[in-house]
Amino acid sequence: MKIISASRIIHMVNKTHRELPAPGSIKAHILVAAKAEFAQYGFEGARMQRVADRAALPKPNIHYHFKSKQQLYLAVLERIIESWNLAFDQVSEASDPAEALEAFIRQKLRQAQQDPAASRLFANEMIQGAPNLKHYLNTSMRAWVQDRAKVIKQWMQAGKIQNVDPERLIFLIWSATQHYADFQVQALSLLNRAEFDDPVLTETADFLVTFILRGCGLAPDSRTT
Repeated sequence: MKIISASRIIHMVNKTHRELPAPGSIKAHILVAAKAEFAQYGFEGARMQRVADRAALPKPNIHYHFKSKQQLYLAVLERIIESWNLAFDQVSEASDPAEALEAFIRQKLRQAQQDPAASRLFANEMIQGAPNLKHYLNTSMRAWVQDRAKVIKQWMQAGKIQNVDPERLIFLIWSATQHYADFQVQALSLLNRAEFDDPVLTETADFLVTFILRGCGLAPDSRTT
């Protein structure tokens, strides 16, 4: 397997960030404010007026784009999930599995560092049994996982990676990266580190990339960046 340079990985990760919805749009601005509100107060405690206050917009503007608190909450969660999966959205049978998986892992870990509240908000919804997200999980998210699993199966059939459980490989990447958002205090305390800074991010990403790629039969004995 060819070694992937650090600059190549940074380019791939940055490319996915550029493909996110335009951050300057009013709708995107509302979603940012709403994410902060839901992360602090949960679905039940969140208030549309406070979302409007956070966004510095009149409350009717919020209701123009989102008719109800639940619709806004779902939009926040769906955008979180879609942003997590961007790095793996466009991979195909022709993609290099090592590059695709490494970019996915590094992007997810970068998001855990930069926006831990998003992961905690999603985790809280899951812990409660996904009362608001169940339909999305059973439709859009399931379809995405099945489609991406199909690509991984094509890689296996082509002999590009060894046989693995495609769905559980995706679950592993999700859980291994989101751990550093959901349990950041625990991880930093046990690692004796003060904050989840770039050195911790790099060390963690290198470990996860090597460990997961080796499990797919992709990683050499040593890696250089």
